[in-house]
Amino acid sequence: MNLDLAMLVASCVLCLVQIVIASHASSLQRGYRWTASARDTEMPPLTGIAGRLERASRNFLETFPVFVAAVLLVHLLGRQGVLSAWGAVLYFISRLIYLPLYAAGVPIVRSLVWNVAFVGIVLVLLAAASG
Repeated sequence: MNLDLAMLVASCVLCLVQIVIASHASSLQRGYRWTASARDTEMPPLTGIAGRLERASRNFLETFPVFVAAVLLVHLLGRQGVLSAWGAVLYFISRLIYLPLYAAGVPIVRSLVWNVAFVGIVLVLLAAASG
């Protein structure tokens, strides 16, 4: 398995970890009885760290499908190489750093890290487009 595919696998694990962490934070705030229910009653928005973890998870899920598609496209086209590897590493490491920054409520640095992850996706797409 090459580096960009390894980063895809690692990003899949990170996705699952984020979902679990956000879910548990939500349950701690709203109660496990609510979590186990049908969730038919309206609840106020999550606040504090639980709210930030939920938003970080949603944010990850906004970029993750594009990253997956880009990595798979690179491999279907046989264009994996240094550019796609760098892009995949940038994406994964940035998303890994982004989670604790968001959870801690760090403003500007968090946005800069998000931009690095975005550049990572662009690099993978450039690798796919280069012929």
